[in-house]
Amino acid sequence: MAMQKIVLASNNAKKLKELSALLTPLGIQLIPQGELGVPEAEEPHHTFLENALAKARHAAQLTGLPALADDSGLCVKALGGAPGVQSARYAGEPKSDARNNEKLLAALQGVADRRAHFVSLLVLVRHGEDPQPLVAEGEWHGEIIGDYRGEGGFGYDPLFYVPAEQATAAELDAEVKNRLSHRGQAMARLIERLKQELPAA
Repeated sequence: MAMQKIVLASNNAKKLKELSALLTPLGIQLIPQGELGVPEAEEPHHTFLENALAKARHAAQLTGLPALADDSGLCVKALGGAPGVQSARYAGEPKSDARNNEKLLAALQGVADRRAHFVSLLVLVRHGEDPQPLVAEGEWHGEIIGDYRGEGGFGYDPLFYVPAEQATAAELDAEVKNRLSHRGQAMARLIERLKQELPAA
């Protein structure tokens, strides 16, 4: 059976790697939108769902292929859910993990409640006008610590401590992280939905 091609509405190489590892066993090849000449979509919305949907539709309309988009971010309880949908650009342009992390630590200076969770909202559209996109959501709960720990992962991972694992997201083995993370949870739910859609081998 030929690999089914799906466009990933992202140019994030680490995201591509994480998602490809989960989809390849299903016979699905993820192609980053940049390889197909798709420019990044606008993400003007206030919710992860609206942004993910906008990105997926944009990529599907320009390529004629099914498209998968992930909008994810970190929501910190004491900051009213910030950085939220602005997670990648929390400290402004150009995007910088280092500056985002410094801004987050500064915002939480002296704050006792460090609870936070990562959110991943995945949207798969079969085509640009798909009236019923597949939507899956995952949350990963933890807390923000005051210093950097771990070399793995990306974004806020070195500051995101997971009490159940006694480690930050950046200290976790990639396989463990993929299973526990917000994106891993959302992908597991999306894959269950996809299995119902794929033709029986």
